[in-house]
Amino acid sequence: MLEAVERVATTAQATWRIRIGVHAGPAVAGVIGMRKFVYDVWGDTVNVASRLEASSEPGRIHVSARIADELGDRFVFESRGSIELKGKGETETCLLVGRLSG
Repeated sequence: MLEAVERVATTAQATWRIRIGVHAGPAVAGVIGMRKFVYDVWGDTVNVASRLEASSEPGRIHVSARIADELGDRFVFESRGSIELKGKGETETCLLVGRLSG
């Protein structure tokens, strides 16, 4: 996603920058509304991912320690240490740097 935004921004001569937050866990998804239908996702997992995105840096992917632990043998992560996530308190997080080669 980051690469796609950078490609489009370069082609369009725009200055778009995005932040991404990723967490894993249970979530509920469904369609809400009676007249106008909207698909939405809810739950603590979604809230944590949202907080990670909000506290990320532009052009970076901010992940929870759970994601780093589960993907650590395939990706490179840079620890951010413990940061304050609204409603969650001090939380260990990392920035995803890239895939491991090989």
